[in-house]
Amino acid sequence: MSWPTMILLFLATFLGMEVFAWAMHRYVMHGLLWTWHRSHHEPHDDVLEKNDLFAVVFAAPAIVFVALGLHAWPWMLPIGLGVTAYGLIYFFFHDGLVHRRFPTGIVGRSGFWTRRIQAHRLHHAVRTREGCVSFGFLWVRSARALKAELSQKRGASSNGA
Repeated sequence: MSWPTMILLFLATFLGMEVFAWAMHRYVMHGLLWTWHRSHHEPHDDVLEKNDLFAVVFAAPAIVFVALGLHAWPWMLPIGLGVTAYGLIYFFFHDGLVHRRFPTGIVGRSGFWTRRIQAHRLHHAVRTREGCVSFGFLWVRSARALKAELSQKRGASSNGA
């Protein structure tokens, strides 16, 4: 397999992971598996939270893809590496930069990081399964748009809608 093809597969997978992560966060973490994700929306002093199980679940296919790419189907290697790269960057951003679970060495004041940190904090403004905004990581709307949506959702829920 050519290097350009491998790079293209890697990039397509990395970017595709944003769609996958958004859908998983919106419909699985805030849906069927809220019992795991709830721990992430509640205050706690524990080093680990039940939500961390998602990292294990999402790492498993990446490991399988890399192994298959190395030993059977080379085209799976850049896919596994794309999933892994997305997961590592997300972990660094989410757990390190936003939630300060470990030092990152980055202040996060650039426009790129500030927008994502604000979006994630607005997501955490709601501690329940419903009514949250901003489920993505790479692509996020402006804080102004998210605040307006959050306000609208709060107004709708207080009106019994």
